[in-house]
Amino acid sequence: MNLTEDPAPVGGIDVTAAHGRTVVRLWGEVDGALRAEASTSMAQALASPAPVVVDAQDVTFIDSSGLAFVLQLNLAAGETGQGLTLRDPHRQVLEKLDMLGMAGEFALEPEPAAERAIA
Repeated sequence: MNLTEDPAPVGGIDVTAAHGRTVVRLWGEVDGALRAEASTSMAQALASPAPVVVDAQDVTFIDSSGLAFVLQLNLAAGETGQGLTLRDPHRQVLEKLDMLGMAGEFALEPEPAAERAIA
């Protein structure tokens, strides 16, 4: 391995459509290594007029870059009238949003039992 190469990310962002909503799933370590993926994912999520759901239950770590992605997506979805909901966010996400005084800016929803059963 070349020491000047950036390490492969150990997290990711997936965008899918489900139940009339756009689901943005964050998993693993959501940090600066996902910058390009975050830009692409944001464009995909905002391309549809469907409401946006950020599924953050599988986040193991989130840094300021990851938080900025969630905050920017929330702002953009609000501006387009899509709205954004955080689904069953990992406590790491909630704690850091709370530290920023932004936890109250998000609608929260638990993971529906039907979706847990098919996942």
